[in-house]
Amino acid sequence: MDFQVVVLAGGNSKNLTPLVSKDVPKPLLLVANRPVLYYVLHQLRQSNLKDLIVVVEGEDAALLVGEWISKTFEDGLHVEIAAVPEDIGTAGALRAISHRLTAKDILVVSGDLVSDVPPVAVAATHRRHDAAVTAMLCSVPVSGSSESGSSGGKDKTKKPGRYNVIGLDPCKQFLLHIATGSEIEKDSRLQKHILHAVGQMEIRSDLMDAHMYAFKRSVLQEVLDQKDTFQSLKQDIVPYLVRSQLKSEALLNGIPQVEENDNEKLSSLNNQVLVSQILANASTQSFHERYSMEPDGSSRTRKTHKCCAYIASNSSYCVRLNSIQAFMDINRDVTGEAYHLLIDTSSDHDNIISPSPKLGTKLLITTVGPHCMLGDGSEMSDKCQVKRSVIGRHCRIGSHVKIVNSVVMNHVTIGDGCIIQGSVICNNVQLQERVVLKDCLVGAGFVVTMGNEYKGESLARKGK
Repeated sequence: MDFQVVVLAGGNSKNLTPLVSKDVPKPLLLVANRPVLYYVLHQLRQSNLKDLIVVVEGEDAALLVGEWISKTFEDGLHVEIAAVPEDIGTAGALRAISHRLTAKDILVVSGDLVSDVPPVAVAATHRRHDAAVTAMLCSVPVSGSSESGSSGGKDKTKKPGRYNVIGLDPCKQFLLHIATGSEIEKDSRLQKHILHAVGQMEIRSDLMDAHMYAFKRSVLQEVLDQKDTFQSLKQDIVPYLVRSQLKSEALLNGIPQVEENDNEKLSSLNNQVLVSQILANASTQSFHERYSMEPDGSSRTRKTHKCCAYIASNSSYCVRLNSIQAFMDINRDVTGEAYHLLIDTSSDHDNIISPSPKLGTKLLITTVGPHCMLGDGSEMSDKCQVKRSVIGRHCRIGSHVKIVNSVVMNHVTIGDGCIIQGSVICNNVQLQERVVLKDCLVGAGFVVTMGNEYKGESLARKGK
């Protein structure tokens, strides 16, 4: 399949401070003891999509990511690393590397996507419909810890978020409307000419734009060139292509597009509500083909382009790591219900313990409960309890320590009698004896002194 793949890996993310840093850029942030970028690259390799450009924000971050990929995927992938300036947006990142895009079709994937949906399924849908763009949509993830403890003192109940308002044709093949971000807080306006052409539209608010897109390269290149103010794929380029799909002769011939004032106001956006049927049509042709034909069956001079949707099944796992809460959720899920994403990992129990950790003495048992991960080279002393938590590599954990619903990264030292609940502890942190942390974030290298208690705090070294 002649696809070129672009992985937008990012760099430093303000949403993930203090988890990410100059030393640990976002693509290398550990999720269940593996860099988040691993999950995307593994899925691409499994789909036999091996010709990749990995775009990283910042030269230093690009060097770190490139070194990790070379060690981890020695012969399995052909990867070019492209460093781009920080904060130029996803469209800006594609614009910066557009001279490297040569294939007929381009698959663009966010490097923070943790999913079991095969990318080749999106690519195949795109080719089948000869689409200008195909977007992968998946169910909105449930957010929040299933037990007591969630990062930063947030609401602990599991609940779906609201990400997008999406309009689909009755067959759920074509993307007719998409509103994201702040747009969903106000009235949305539907394109009247699209409504008349398709006949009816299903409005969904239970689907998330997963930030995996297949583009026809010629169309993507023209939009990047002509719309130089566009910064975001999700908020600018994809909505623009959706709005203009029945007016694409202006787009494809290089003529500036005139936006018509033909919007239909939609103020009620309830899930699974069908917009009233404006025009009934039982033809098996797509509405794009019907729209491009004259009443006598001859072709109009007006061209169209197709914007398609690939909707992942409800059983699929699909979450983006774009917030602290998402980081906690993914770590919880990958060691639990989404355990199948941990490829080549084995355990005798429903927890995941590397071969070399040491767990207390034989007489004073340390307990590692279900849905836990304990990394290579870590040691735990007597009478410790670990529940629904991930502990990284080469950690030293004292006696009588309790860790619940937390993520402890690499090379962390935890003194005797500490209690850690719903918290994230970054690399090289030292917790002295009898420290209590609840719903806290502790940045890399921070030292929490003996006997201190914190709740809902973000602790980091100055200047980090």
